[in-house]
Amino acid sequence: MYRQLYILKISLCSSIGSYPCQNPCAPFLVHKAAGAVDRVDDDSPDGTTAEARAIGATDIRVRCIRRVHRRGRGSACIEGLLAAQGRYIAVMDADLQHDDSVLPRMIKILRDDSADLVIGSRYVEGGSTEGLAGARATISRSAGRLAQLVLGVEISDPTSGFFAAKRELIDALARELSTEGFNTLLDIVSTRHAGMRIAEVPYVFRARQHGESKLSARVALDFAGLILSRLSFNTLPQRFLLFCIVGVSGIGVHLIALAGLFALTFRFDTAQAIAAFAAIASNFWFNNILTYRDQTLRGSAALKGLILYAVICSFGFISNISVAQWMLTDDSTWWLAGFSGALISAVWNYAVSAALIWRR
Repeated sequence: MYRQLYILKISLCSSIGSYPCQNPCAPFLVHKAAGAVDRVDDDSPDGTTAEARAIGATDIRVRCIRRVHRRGRGSACIEGLLAAQGRYIAVMDADLQHDDSVLPRMIKILRDDSADLVIGSRYVEGGSTEGLAGARATISRSAGRLAQLVLGVEISDPTSGFFAAKRELIDALARELSTEGFNTLLDIVSTRHAGMRIAEVPYVFRARQHGESKLSARVALDFAGLILSRLSFNTLPQRFLLFCIVGVSGIGVHLIALAGLFALTFRFDTAQAIAAFAAIASNFWFNNILTYRDQTLRGSAALKGLILYAVICSFGFISNISVAQWMLTDDSTWWLAGFSGALISAVWNYAVSAALIWRR
């Protein structure tokens, strides 16, 4: 699935939208733009770049930013924000679910210096989620409440994808924002930038006119990674946390495989070895499509990656046992020794895998 972004300048405002594959909104957005349209394309094979450049050949307001070997909504959004030239920068989806008629009010608040960040909210008086299906509305509301509770975010719609900010705020926070996440607004708000003034304006979230929903297991995993990373005060990278979450899932795969092989009367040592490899294969697969989805290996590269991943994990297993045994003989409690061994193993597997397998 490929994602592109529109950076639609309306007066001094830039707007970014993300959507999968080719999107017929281009002529509509260009028609409505009073300034310029910058389109960020993750090297999609569907003619997106050619379409944008064809429009740009007859309309100097249109520019295409083609990204090669890079994927992901978060990184594309940040790249688009930094490339935009406006004094005020607005972010909105290009699938037309966000109400662009609210933008003038949002920009006016920034121009009047009443706020540094203005959020289009579905949950303040006058706002609505009528464009969301029942399940999606429940998930969206629950994710917002979780962010409010865990991160102490005091806004009504922390998972909104529709907001506007002053350029100086974006420039100040750029190095703190995650390129691996899905929700740039939540990332911005959770940085707790000193003195950041926030305002909210209502809007009606409309039914999708083009493209497909971005809500998926990947988005949920990104959300969990962002929450945990912020709780660690950014000392733990979001990708490392996702790597660990996948590793925990591997324990379940291992136990299920072991139980199944026991049921088939396999010897314990044989069953344990097969179950361990099943867990390694599962972890590699999930890391390849989730943790490192912007660098996903395919075909023979994926097979080579799996073999190398198994070798790396075997050394991680050895380091786990060695560290745990060393700490246990040094009068440490068993759980501390076990945790330390597991942590060393996780750091080893993550660091070496990133350097040798997903190294782009």
